[in-house]
Amino acid sequence: MAKYFDVHPESPQRRAISSVADDIRSGALVAYPTDSCYALGCRLGSRDGIDRIRSIRDLDGRHHFTLVCQNFAQLGRFVQIDNDVFRTIRAATPGSYTFILPATKEVPRQLLHPKKKTVGVRIPDHVVTQALLTELAEPLLSSTLLLPGEEEPLTQGWEIKERLDHVVDAVIDSGDCGTEPTTVIDFSGGDVEIVRRGAGDPTPFE
Repeated sequence: MAKYFDVHPESPQRRAISSVADDIRSGALVAYPTDSCYALGCRLGSRDGIDRIRSIRDLDGRHHFTLVCQNFAQLGRFVQIDNDVFRTIRAATPGSYTFILPATKEVPRQLLHPKKKTVGVRIPDHVVTQALLTELAEPLLSSTLLLPGEEEPLTQGWEIKERLDHVVDAVIDSGDCGTEPTTVIDFSGGDVEIVRRGAGDPTPFE
């Protein structure tokens, strides 16, 4: 049965955030809110967490997982990024964007796209997510909480708790955070490619 944390969206309770972070360090898979929609998250090196996310979402090996980072200092450890791309991404973050970039050796192999050796990264603009990332002091390995056969992600913490009670370890509920996933921008092929149009305005990348 999943733990349920009712967290204030603007002033998240330190005790709750600390408890969730401890659970993640111990291998927990959590459902948490972001600035686009809810996501599933676990510790970066958790093979069990990756397998559970794949199972819940029915994902194949080509799926791009996302490293949700606190800031650019953290993001820069995991992706290769030149000055021009850095400036472009910097202007759009924090925000509802996922950027696909070549991964560094810091990224576990099972997270990489099997052919491109890329990974998704993002810096969210959400108080609760940032509080959790600050407490963790490391990125969250994440994927949008979109269940197989459904067109929109789950948006209510209580519903997530109800439906995923026996497949996740904790749910953070800080209210509705929308149904649009991030806008995905791929910088890995030389030219900028808008892979998915979502909550982030794609105009700066067109």
